[in-house]
Amino acid sequence: MDLAQLNQLLEKQSYVGNEAGATLEDYAKAAEIKSVDAAKFPHVARWHAHITYVAQRFPTTDWRGNPLAKGNAAPAQAKGGKASPKASPKAAPKAEEKKKEAKPKQEPKKGGKAEEKKDAAPAEKTPAQLAEDRKKQLKKVIKEGGKRGVEIEGAADMGGLQYFCTSMDEPGGDLEFLEESMTAMNAKSDPTEEERKGGSGKIGKMIFSAGNDQLAVIAYVPEDMQKENDASAWLKHVLGMFGGEFVKGDKGLARGKVVTDSNKGVFPLKVKEPGIMEAISYLKKKGLFPDKDDSDDDYVFGDDDFPS
Repeated sequence: MDLAQLNQLLEKQSYVGNEAGATLEDYAKAAEIKSVDAAKFPHVARWHAHITYVAQRFPTTDWRGNPLAKGNAAPAQAKGGKASPKASPKAAPKAEEKKKEAKPKQEPKKGGKAEEKKDAAPAEKTPAQLAEDRKKQLKKVIKEGGKRGVEIEGAADMGGLQYFCTSMDEPGGDLEFLEESMTAMNAKSDPTEEERKGGSGKIGKMIFSAGNDQLAVIAYVPEDMQKENDASAWLKHVLGMFGGEFVKGDKGLARGKVVTDSNKGVFPLKVKEPGIMEAISYLKKKGLFPDKDDSDDDYVFGDDDFPS
């Protein structure tokens, strides 16, 4: 796979090995590439910078020590860069078998004649059912946020970080849900509970959640850190890099989104990782986030480095 083919692949997904996170396959492919023309291959450049950084910090495992996934098996490369032919697909079913499969089921009528059984269209959910579904999802959002808050607190204390940037799954791009997730992260942790939740209110954060229609983004800066950083200014900078929309906010909490635009090649999953990297880059320029060469500590960022 040459750089042009790789750039085309990474335009649609964030990683080579799979769409969920970095894999050993991504590491190996990135190591083969010595330099990238960012103007010509922007998606490869974004992916290569991210994978190179992550590979230095976590060469064989994620930050928790879990082995990295191997990734999808890539096609064997022949000399000259051409991929070997794919295995022949299984023979298609015979025409007669297809006809039998396609033939609709019939049920006898009272008069003895057969009648085709039609599939009923799924009934639309009532407002009450939709409200109940949202209530159930909110519980999942709060649970994920509380759990992530504890993990962020521990990781930040271990690495001496003031800020943390990551993504959340359960909100599914819903800005209201993502704000509930942030609230759960920042909730005071009760030491008497069997399972601790929250506890990361002292840590500045920018969290992302990708859905089909948009990428939801929320920035949070504790009150005692607002002289050095403004949540709204931070968020506006990140959104501005991707044509996003600032919804509302102040120095402490700000909300925004990047709406899907297929005509411009803007997709939530595609924007998410570059957004996290841009949020961290902004902090580094203000001296609020350590550069990778400043310390031997492992700094965790991004959803692939900090799995749920």
